[in-house]
Amino acid sequence: MAVLQVLLVMGLVMAGLGSPAQADDLRGPVTNLPIPRFVSLKADEANVRRGPSLTHRIDWVFTRREMPLMIVAEHGHWRKVQDRDGAGGWVHYALLSGARTVIVTQDMLEVQARPEPAAQTEAIFETGVVARLEACTVDWCEIRAGGHRGWAPKATLWGVMADELRD
Repeated sequence: MAVLQVLLVMGLVMAGLGSPAQADDLRGPVTNLPIPRFVSLKADEANVRRGPSLTHRIDWVFTRREMPLMIVAEHGHWRKVQDRDGAGGWVHYALLSGARTVIVTQDMLEVQARPEPAAQTEAIFETGVVARLEACTVDWCEIRAGGHRGWAPKATLWGVMADELRD
């Protein structure tokens, strides 16, 4: 009977049902910060490696300063990141910044003066514009790029969690 109980508990833990930690509570083993989380690229260029060390092969190079990236894992001084297309690998933490940015995912996105669809349009951003992330409500985020500032629907931005709120 004890063997059956152990197997049942192991099955529950493996399924995530018997563990007190939920997926939302996942923390990085190095920083104790939430995983996944968003950061931005601090450098003009960053080597993206297959593994968390200088001995691992470079698969490609990120070349867009301030590009938002999602950290999905940590190991020592290395962070495993993904871009908006899901491409990624390991980047040294010194090349990343906590400054938050987003990428506009909707072409000709009208950025509003207030977080309301009928508000005055302050600017129009093209797909791929990288903007600084300011405040976020449940459905809207205030962004800034090219000397323009305004509110955009959260669903039109990559680099912010769907349930994220910011003051």
